[in-house]
Amino acid sequence: MDVDRLIDELIDREGGYVNHPADRGGPTRFGITEAVARAHGYGGVMTSLPREEAAAIYRRLYWLRPKFDAVAERAPKLAAELFDTGANMGPAVATTFLQRALTALNRNGQDYPDLVPDGRVGPATLAALDSFFAKRGSTGETVLLRAIEALQGERYLRLAERRPANEAFLYGWLANRIG
Repeated sequence: MDVDRLIDELIDREGGYVNHPADRGGPTRFGITEAVARAHGYGGVMTSLPREEAAAIYRRLYWLRPKFDAVAERAPKLAAELFDTGANMGPAVATTFLQRALTALNRNGQDYPDLVPDGRVGPATLAALDSFFAKRGSTGETVLLRAIEALQGERYLRLAERRPANEAFLYGWLANRIG
């Protein structure tokens, strides 16, 4: 899996500097919020956040820390989706989607134990993923992708319903983040 390509594609999708009045995240550059940039040592103005710094943050916080690299060893497309979803909604949310989908697909615990949706890829999640693929084979990755995208779409709709200002982003979320 070429994580550098995933990061470059994400940065290209996110674009440059944005400070949309309806975005609670505040100023962003390359999709990195000012709060995240500051928490990781960037002290400059957000309009000048270097692309390389954004890429390093994505690699550290949204690929390695949530252990999507371990998922990529088993299912590269799934890991790419978790990375993109995690960059947009938070890695814990993306991982929770995976855990919920795996639990719903375990045939009432016959294939592997239910997972606690704790938002962390650990030994139990990886074991469940391995068991799922052993049982479902090559089509399993497509099914997991569909389940995660369904959960993601539902969350976007809920965000727009609960906070009308989010309607400014809904079309883009659905057009650019799912599928």
